Amino acid sequence: MAASVFLDANIVLDFLLKRKDYENAREVISLMLEKKIKAFISPSILHIVSYWLTKAYGSAKSKDLLLLFLSDISIVDANQQVVTLALTSPIDDIEDALQYYTALHHKMDFFISNDRKFQKQALTLLPVYSLPQFLKLFA
Repeated sequence: MAASVFLDANIVLDFLLKRKDYENAREVISLMLEKKIKAFISPSILHIVSYWLTKAYGSAKSKDLLLLFLSDISIVDANQQVVTLALTSPIDDIEDALQYYTALHHKMDFFISNDRKFQKQALTLLPVYSLPQFLKLFA
């Protein structure tokens, strides 16, 4: 069975906007397309990504990109209990905490983010890997 992987907004943006870490993000997306991993995001990630895509490409192209992207990725959400856990967690950044506890709730195998501060705040139960760290595991 493929590993379940939660993608933080910075990973999705690196791929869709072809930013600095595009090549590594593309490798993760390739793993997803090859069914070696099952990738997940939350509605919040979709909101963040859609905002930046619209600024870069306009609404019509952004919608097309997101619809194509969503054909291969799954969306998971959090309930009030998960949100409360996130808000009472030691993770300073509320957005990161919400994503992380959503991933924990859905029993993800991996969480990928290039946010170094966030990586240091993760629990041993679900480490937060950078793109290069994650790709080394699947090399």
